[in-house]
Formats: sequence, structure tokens, C-alpha cells
Amino acid sequence: MKTLIVGIGALGGLIAARFRAAGLPVWLATRDTEQADKLRASGLRVTGMGGAVAVQATAIAPLDAYGADDKFELVFLATKAHDAIEAAPRLSLLLGPNATLLPIQNGGVPQMLGERLGSCVLGGLSNLGATMEEPGIYEQRNAGHLLIGELAGGESERTERIRRWVERAVAVRATRNLRGAVWSKLLVNCSVTTIGAIAGGTMREYMASPSGSELFNRTYDEALKTALATGAQPETMLVEPIPPGWRADGIASEERNTWITKVLTAYGDVTPSMLQDIRRGRRTEIEFINGYVVRMARQFGFDAPINAAIVETVHAITSGRLAPNPGLLAQVLQAPTHK
Repeated sequence: MKTLIVGIGALGGLIAARFRAAGLPVWLATRDTEQADKLRASGLRVTGMGGAVAVQATAIAPLDAYGADDKFELVFLATKAHDAIEAAPRLSLLLGPNATLLPIQNGGVPQMLGERLGSCVLGGLSNLGATMEEPGIYEQRNAGHLLIGELAGGESERTERIRRWVERAVAVRATRNLRGAVWSKLLVNCSVTTIGAIAGGTMREYMASPSGSELFNRTYDEALKTALATGAQPETMLVEPIPPGWRADGIASEERNTWITKVLTAYGDVTPSMLQDIRRGRRTEIEFINGYVVRMARQFGFDAPINAAIVETVHAITSGRLAPNPGLLAQVLQAPTHK
């Protein structure tokens, strides 16, 4: 299956390296010519979970260099969310007959692309913990997997065919409940990823403080309340998405603490992707993550004040008014509560 991977950052680089190591026909699309030249010279190296690999970065070019004559059967879209939306018109030119576009962004990106490009879009998301040490050098930080499924739900021959192809390189699972899976990933992104970005460290680090622990619980519970209000049924990923005895109040209990330990085992040592973006001066996906929760909550008649405060704090960090540090977590907790 002739495959193009668009975006060679932490996740795209990891997938590209493992596709190459598996000997699969894959082309790579970068942000610009400079990035393509650097990766071509350095190659791609992966360490960590899943085994170490080192491959050459051939068949690599900036996305703009691919044209209507370069038709692909599968296009992996591994860019940031805002770049995925902007690239959509061009990507439609690169899809051959009956080809599939597989976006693996956070939030509602697959649904947005489906509305623009139609049935060629297959939903996807990632539970792979990937860190880019520098361009071309990546570390896999967990034993996660990709998850794919039809936007409308249910099973399909296409989903199974692509699952069989992708699993030659990376772990992948199919789901009949993509909508629920998207929300399950959002729950993790809203709490684990974004709070880590604000604190400037991993979940395991910020959960060691009372403020970090309380903020995790309140953020997660707001997002979960919103998910259930939409009618979604969050799907089990690396951990159960609904804490045992959940009451939407974040009150600690022995059962919940056991559940948090499982979350820490799955995600606790991963450097948050949003923190990586902040450190590199890149635009974050905050509006597609916590911002999405805030907007959806309002649609259903209630507020998500903690998530809203998190959005404001991340904007303050990216604008240079604040810097990531654990002391910000207590400030976020002071967000006014609305009914």
C-alpha cells in the first residue's frame, strides 16, 4: 500500500522510522525543504519501547513538492491539529482512487476533515508516547498503539485492511466506537498533557504535589462530565476512562487512587507533547484540547471553568507573559466556579 506520512515530528518521525525499518514502501513529507535536507542527511533513529531502529530518510520532500501525479493509497496525517486543517485542500490532490486519509490528531480534527473531504477520511488517534529529542532522533516512551475506525462508527473492510497493513510497522487497533475513543484521548490530553505543559514536567512530577493532584482530578472530571453530556461512550484505552465510583467531584478514594496509579503507569513518564511545543516556540493545540471541552460544555448548558483557566494559562505562556512552572497549578485552581 503506497503510503505517505505528512509531518515528521515526534509521532510522525516514530511511525516513519518503524515503517522504513519494516521495509514498507513509504514516502515522507516535511514542513519545508530545510527540514527535508536535515533529515535526509541525519536519517531517522528511534530508541525506547518497541526496540531501537536506525534508517535512512530517503523519499523525503516538503509537502509542497508532492503534486497531482504523486498518488497515494494511504496518507498518514501526523501534523499538529491546526496544520492538519490547513493542509486538507492539498492532501485531497494526493489521494488516488479509493485512497484513505488517516489523521491522527487530537480533538475533533478527524470529524472536521471528514466534513471537508468526505468518505476518504478514516478516523485515527494515537496512544503512542513519542518524544523528539531533536529532528531525526525520537524516543518511544510507552507501549501504546494507534487506534483507527470509521467516523460513523461500526466495522468496515477498509478499517481492517489498513489495520493489517499498519501493524507490520507499529501497534494498531481498530474500534467500532471512534467517537468514544476520541473523547478518551481528550480526557488524557486535557489533564496529563496540558497540566504537564503548564507545570513544565511529567505527570509523575506534578502529581507529587497537592496542587497538581487536585488540578488533575478537577480537570479530568470536568472533561469527563462534558464527554458524557454529548452522549459519547468513552472507550477503554490504556486505562479505563471512567474512574471507579466516579461522582464528578474529584474526591479522592482508595479506588480512585488505584486508578490514578494505573494512569501514571501508562502516561506518567512521558514528556508532554504540548510542553515540547512550548519549548520549541511552536503553536500549541490548546484550542483543540481544553478549548474544545470548554466549547462543548457551553453547548450543553454548563461551564468548564478549570479547563477555561488552563486555556488562558497556556495562552499566557505561549505569549511570553508566563513560563511553565509548578507554581502555576495553584493559580489555575483559583478559577471562579460558575453554575
